[in-house]
Amino acid sequence: MNTYQQLDAWIDSHFDEQVRFLQALIQVPTDTPPGNNAPHAERAAELLQAMGLPAEKHPVPEAEVRAAGLQSITNLLVRRPYGPGKTVLLNAHGDVVPPGEGWTHDPYGGEIQNGQIFGRASAVSKCDFSTYAFAVRALEAVAKPTAGCVELLFTYDEEFGGELGPGWLLKHKVIHPDLMIAAGFSYQVITAHNGCLQMQVTVHGKMAHAAIPDSGVDALQAAVHILNTLYAQNTLYKQVRSQVEGITHPYLNVGLVEGGTNTNVVPGRVTFKLDRRMIPEENPTEVEVSLRQLIAEAAAQKPGITVDIHRLLLAKALRPLPGNQPLVDAIQKHGQAVFGEPIPALGTPLYTDVRLFCEAGIPGVIYGAGPRTVLESHAKRADERLDLEDLRRATKVIARALSDLLRHCGSDHSRSDVL
Repeated sequence: MNTYQQLDAWIDSHFDEQVRFLQALIQVPTDTPPGNNAPHAERAAELLQAMGLPAEKHPVPEAEVRAAGLQSITNLLVRRPYGPGKTVLLNAHGDVVPPGEGWTHDPYGGEIQNGQIFGRASAVSKCDFSTYAFAVRALEAVAKPTAGCVELLFTYDEEFGGELGPGWLLKHKVIHPDLMIAAGFSYQVITAHNGCLQMQVTVHGKMAHAAIPDSGVDALQAAVHILNTLYAQNTLYKQVRSQVEGITHPYLNVGLVEGGTNTNVVPGRVTFKLDRRMIPEENPTEVEVSLRQLIAEAAAQKPGITVDIHRLLLAKALRPLPGNQPLVDAIQKHGQAVFGEPIPALGTPLYTDVRLFCEAGIPGVIYGAGPRTVLESHAKRADERLDLEDLRRATKVIARALSDLLRHCGSDHSRSDVL
């Protein structure tokens, strides 16, 4: 057998262990919010240590975590140096949205049925804790690399933008890889993604007794007018088309509305939170200015109404850096060999932590275990699931790709050289 076949065989022979590892990760909740995620990091570190992959623990100071609206974060970093050469970092996040309603399986059970594993984060992205860890174990057992370095980074605030995960570690110079791969779906190599602007809008009116409504100013009616204005703008966004394959047009979603005090009280305040996805061609600053102006102008049409607009998140779009080609080439080559079909390189309407690496000049792509689409995975919906064969095959692709990348690593650790 050649090296690739030996890597595949090692992964096959350890696959039951890999599935148990993923089950153990699913069984420790990481709902974000509230974002008490340090306990999961402790459990993950314990499991990694037992596999011979000791992890550095990098707790984020409590004050910074609380300021971000979370409770606890400990980032994990596994360093595997093999010799002179470049560093390839593999990043997955453990934080997830709460399960919500409608589950037919225990969201923290890691139950297996008909070749699929169910549970919150089974597809996005505790699965890639497993993909990346077992790819590295296979690499070391079979290929025995003597050049370069692989790092496993497991973080816990991707749902809140990644600033206390990769952003914090890059800022404090804990990590400085030459190339990176982040959690994704195994049927595509993602090289670009949308940006995201999230804002909280508070509409202020004047409370009054419902028996004398004219003595107040109805904040809810004003909020409805503002929302209708935004939804009308959303229709116009569909006319703007991205040139990036896999990305269509900008769009806006209002995901949370709160307000009022009782049925017999004219609402004096209403708050809503919006999410504006930006295609790579858009300028984030211009998008935010335009959106603030639109909201302010709509509010001004309602006498007695004022608005406060607070930015919650500004995540820039991912645009591919030229140096990512070795990653794309290696994953496409082995993806086609393992999956038996071409692996396209394209964009996605999601936003991820990868943008933070690329903003730091570090080329990266998104690739990991998962189905063809987010919809198939049930990510952020009930009964999130992962086909175990996708997990097995994605692990083989990553192990094979790492073998190639490190074999051609050379001795220069400079980011400016292409592998």
